[in-house]
Amino acid sequence: MEPGIAWRLLGLFGLLYGAERALEHGRYGLLALAVLLLAAAVWELGRHVTRGSRALADFLLAVQYRDFSQLYNEAHPNRALRPLHAVFNQLSATFRQLSAEREAQFTYLQTVLQLIDTGIISYDAAGQVESINESFKRTLELPYLKRLSTLEKRLPVLYDAISQLEPGASTVVKLTVGQKTMQLLLSATTFRLQGREFTLVALKNVSHALEENETEAWQKLLRVMTHEIMNSVAPIASLADTLRRDLRRELEQSAALPPPERDLLADVVEGIGIIQTRSEGLLRFSQVYRDFSTISAPVLAPVLVQELFASICRLMSTQLEAQGIELLASAEPPDLCLQADAHLLEQVLINLVLNAAYAVEQRPHPRIELRATEPEPGRVAIEVIDNGTGIPAEVLDSIFIPFFTTRRGGTGIGLSLAKQIMHLHGGSIKVQTAPGQGTMFRLEM
Repeated sequence: MEPGIAWRLLGLFGLLYGAERALEHGRYGLLALAVLLLAAAVWELGRHVTRGSRALADFLLAVQYRDFSQLYNEAHPNRALRPLHAVFNQLSATFRQLSAEREAQFTYLQTVLQLIDTGIISYDAAGQVESINESFKRTLELPYLKRLSTLEKRLPVLYDAISQLEPGASTVVKLTVGQKTMQLLLSATTFRLQGREFTLVALKNVSHALEENETEAWQKLLRVMTHEIMNSVAPIASLADTLRRDLRRELEQSAALPPPERDLLADVVEGIGIIQTRSEGLLRFSQVYRDFSTISAPVLAPVLVQELFASICRLMSTQLEAQGIELLASAEPPDLCLQADAHLLEQVLINLVLNAAYAVEQRPHPRIELRATEPEPGRVAIEVIDNGTGIPAEVLDSIFIPFFTTRRGGTGIGLSLAKQIMHLHGGSIKVQTAPGQGTMFRLEM
C-alpha cells in the first residue's frame, strides 16, 4: 500500500478512537471537534485517492482537443503522481513530435504541388473543391475555384471532360483559354479520407510534346517519300531528255519520211517532252518538300524586334503597296529583344505576311499589322493580324499539316515550316480567326 494512504488511514483510525473516548466520557465539545476533523480527513483521503484519476481525465481531455503544450510536474509533492506525470510528459512529447512531422510532411507536399508544372485539383462527391495548385490556376487563368460547377460556365469543354472521366483513365482535351489554344492530358483517381470520397484530377499541357511528335512523324514521312520519288523520277527525266533529243534529231534528218510517219514521230517526241517536263516538275516538287525536313538548328542571338519588323517592312513594302495593302508594325516596349535565329524568324514572318496578303486581297481597306509584346518577363509574343476573310472552321485544324493548302498555286508548306521553326526555337505558333473578320497568328517564345 502507498505510504501516504497508510498514514491517512492511521489518522482516521486515531480520530475514530478519540471520538469514541470523548463520547464515552461525555466530552461533547471534543467529540464535535473529532467529528469535524474526521470529516476533513475523509475528504482529504478521497481527494488524494482521486487525484490520479483527475490528472488522467485532464490528460485525456487535452488529447481530445490535441493540446499537448501542457507540462506536468514530475516533482509533485504527491509521490504517487510523479510516475504518472512522467508518462504524461513522454506521451505529450511523442504527440508533439508526430504533429510536427505531419505538419512538415504536409508543408513539403504543398510546396511540391505548387512547384510542379502539372495542374492538380481535388473535389468531393458534392463538387466542393478542396484543393488546387498554382499550375492549375495558371494554366486555366483561374485565380480561385470553390466549386467544380463553376467550370461549366467558364470552360464547359473542360467541365464535360472532367465529369465524364472515369477513375484510373486518361483523356486528351483541346481547350482555348484566352488567346492560348492547348491540348490537356487529364488523369483521374479517387480516394477516401475521413469517411469522405474525393476525386483528384491531374492535367498537363501536352501541346508542345504532341506537336513535336507530329512534326517528327511528318519529317520522317517526307524524308522517305522525297527520297523514293527523287530516286525513281530522276532516271525517268534523264532518259526522257535523251530520247527526246535523239528522236528530234532523227526527225530533222528524216526529211524523206512519208507524212504519216513524220506526224507519228513528232507525236512521240511531243509525248516524251511532256513526260520529261512532268518528271522535272515532280523533282522540283520533291526538292521543295525535302527542305521541310532538313532545316538546321537555329543559331540563337539577340534580336531587336523593332529591327526585325523594319527588315520585314523593307522586304514586303513594294509588293504590298502595289496591292494597296497597308502594313503596320509596333513593339511594346520599343527596345523589346529576344533570343532567336533572325533569318529563320524572318522567314516565318514573311510566310505569314504573304498568307495575310492573300486573305485581304478582296477586302476594303486591307490591312496587316505586326505587333510584339512581352506577356510575361522573359517571354515574347509576336502577332501577325489581318482584316481578311478569316479561315473556315472546317479547315482550321488542318492548316499546319504539310501539303494542305486552300490557296491557288500554294504548296502547303509555309505554315508547316513556320511551325517547325518555332519548335526549333522552343516556342509555339497559334491561330485565332473569325470568318469575315480576320485572322491572327501568334508566335510565342
